[in-house]
Amino acid sequence: MAVKSKAYRAAAEKIEAGKYYTPDEALVLARETGSKKFDSTVEVALKLGVDPRKADQMVRGTVILPHGTGKTARVVVFATGPAAEAAIAAGADEVGGAELIQKVADGYTAFDAAVSTPELMGQVGRLGKVLGPRGLMPNPKTGTVTPDVAKAVSDIKGGKIEFRVDKHANVHFVVGKAGFSEDQLKENMRTALDEIQRAKPSSSKGRYIQKGAVSTTFGPGIPLDVNAL
Repeated sequence: MAVKSKAYRAAAEKIEAGKYYTPDEALVLARETGSKKFDSTVEVALKLGVDPRKADQMVRGTVILPHGTGKTARVVVFATGPAAEAAIAAGADEVGGAELIQKVADGYTAFDAAVSTPELMGQVGRLGKVLGPRGLMPNPKTGTVTPDVAKAVSDIKGGKIEFRVDKHANVHFVVGKAGFSEDQLKENMRTALDEIQRAKPSSSKGRYIQKGAVSTTFGPGIPLDVNAL
């Protein structure tokens, strides 16, 4: 069993045993329990009442957080010609066609998001084994396969996040940094939760959000009162 740090134990002591916190209460506590050495990322984890093995119960989508994530995402764009120029102007960190595709095929994954024009997806498709497991594969459903790559780059740089239920029916997403104000974190979380609620499959029966927790980097989980969601 891993030994918890002194800071972790001190943070855990602030969480009342057996208590479930409203989202607002949890975010206030997350700011208090975040690391004092760096600006911790605040994350939310939810257990959903869906069966990910069924195609019609796959919960996936994107949302632009009103106050961003607190991190400037590194974005690569697979594009050539005018689209490549537009991506560069929009602030993409790396843009290219065949050479960039080969670079990624060789193992390059030092970026947070990948965007592609539809024309290059035939070639980008072979990067599935590299990008797929990392959740970086461009996808039309999340707006990362598009002729308007400049808008995609701007959205991602501006705080767009992606959420996707895993095989255990859990979904994880970032809502900002512990250094954000309470209002910024609350608005980000509400915006993300609203979008996840909208993504509820019609075939999902019973309670949709079954469990939840808020946590900071290396910090303890703060149980959420799902009735307050």
